[in-house]
Amino acid sequence: MVIGGGIGGLALAQGLRHTGIACDVYERTRERADWLQGYRIHINPAGAAALRNCLSPAGWQAFESGVADDDGGFGFLTDQCTDLLELPAAEINAGGGRHYGVSRIRLREVLLDGLGTVHHGREFTHYASDGDRVTAFFADGTTATADVLVGADGANSRVRAQLLPHAHRADTGVLAVAGKHPLPATALPPVLTTRTNLVVPRGRGSLFTAVWPPDYALWGFHDAAARFPAGLTGMPGDALQQVVLSRLAGWSPAFHRLVSGSDPATVNAIRVRSASPVRPWPTGRVTLLGDAIHNMTPMAGIGANTALRDADLLRVQLTQVPLIPAIATYERRMLDYGFAAVRQSLRNAQRAAHSSGFGRAAFRTTLRLTAAVPPIRRAMARGLGR
Repeated sequence: MVIGGGIGGLALAQGLRHTGIACDVYERTRERADWLQGYRIHINPAGAAALRNCLSPAGWQAFESGVADDDGGFGFLTDQCTDLLELPAAEINAGGGRHYGVSRIRLREVLLDGLGTVHHGREFTHYASDGDRVTAFFADGTTATADVLVGADGANSRVRAQLLPHAHRADTGVLAVAGKHPLPATALPPVLTTRTNLVVPRGRGSLFTAVWPPDYALWGFHDAAARFPAGLTGMPGDALQQVVLSRLAGWSPAFHRLVSGSDPATVNAIRVRSASPVRPWPTGRVTLLGDAIHNMTPMAGIGANTALRDADLLRVQLTQVPLIPAIATYERRMLDYGFAAVRQSLRNAQRAAHSSGFGRAAFRTTLRLTAAVPPIRRAMARGLGR
């Protein structure tokens, strides 16, 4: 059984379904509509390969029919909305495999399709192991028993809290404010409506932008939490917009229009947290997947891809015997690549929020030099988002 109906947990359930292993998913929300929040997700070639392994041919076709290729490429911009470095999609995809953009809502629809064993409204409280069986207990007083319990219940995982009470998430000291600007948007320049960008300003903070055509352009402003007003995470959307706009003083008017033209109902703020490293533990019939074990910042765009990789690897291992050594192999490999991704995303978050003026100037110079040397630019493009 899988606790949690997010991307990783549902991908695992789909994968097990196609290998003939019975799998039930227990999700605390009651309806699919409860998951209508969320933004665009970048699926890199590794994540796409893992997802394809977990889906049926029809499921993969349904996924491909609802995604957008990252045809606009990726750009690094100054705070005046001029290019530091442009990486065309052809160069990004030259390393093999395709990159996809997909809405979180659409991806979950694909992953839920055909799964008749997803039990909504089941809030997990704790588990108990008895020999070769594990029993899960739920807040409504019901229980469920299986051979293996997989905690895929997200960053605040209750399964992790019981299995690894010493594992915790650390506050990175970074705060992010994000929102969505509806499309079409004639007031915005093409670079903000056709491709993904990272703005590297001369001053503090950074801005990430991306596009989900034809619906919206999204943005996320990140900086050290200490540089924001107290109580930011509780502010309404229109107030958050004004806070971000005040931080964009001296930036191109295009960025002001991007933020001010967003629907306040889509604007929210979060404190960015990241999982602390975890050493291997004695393997049993309870294990973890995705954010439940290696929650990371969004600043590398690889969180969902790492969860999909977990699902595919665990799918394979659960078909092996003996079972416990097979799960141990999954855990060992997952901890290695999972926390490598955590470290990468944490470095990106800290660089975005805490780098000095000298460090930013050096990075901008490096980007300009990369743009001027095609072999270096192509090498950087091939490694982007992997």
